[in-house]
Amino acid sequence: MDKIEQAVRKVFAGLDANEVTMAQIAKSANVSLQTLYKYFGDKQTLFYTIMDIVLGRLAARIMDHLQGIDSVQDRLRKTLWVCFDFVDSHPDAVMVLSSVSASRIRNIAIYENKELIGAFLAVLEDGQNRGVLNDTVPLHILFDVFMGFISRLGLMHTIRQTETPINAEFDALFVILWRAISKPET
Repeated sequence: MDKIEQAVRKVFAGLDANEVTMAQIAKSANVSLQTLYKYFGDKQTLFYTIMDIVLGRLAARIMDHLQGIDSVQDRLRKTLWVCFDFVDSHPDAVMVLSSVSASRIRNIAIYENKELIGAFLAVLEDGQNRGVLNDTVPLHILFDVFMGFISRLGLMHTIRQTETPINAEFDALFVILWRAISKPET
């Protein structure tokens, strides 16, 4: 499965999704085309399955970092660091994910993972209840700001092929994000 995952990430990162063929993936993975069709059926299923596996590993790391830390700011800080570490270590996955249309993103199962989304929303809700996060907007807005920050910075960092890891500027970036979602001073 590792060879197939690497091939999907490599081939989809280098081409427009509708240009990718199962034959290209099979060749890159050094497996037969018949094997891909047997286990995945079609290109879309293969793509979404592999992206779910990749993001599932990221989700597991995020869940680990949401546990055992009391401070909302520290939990969000750790989560952001894990996400940026993913950007630095999986630039091909960042490029592949950026090619998924908004109408199809939910085909990647991890985006519907109630445990992960619920845990993250619980952190944001805890922050609102403690008076440290903006409570004038719904939780989903805070979530979207957090995820949008990661998505845009991660994508542009990858597109620019920046040599320096994105986490090299982590402290300054976290300050920007924290100012965006923390409770405004009156």
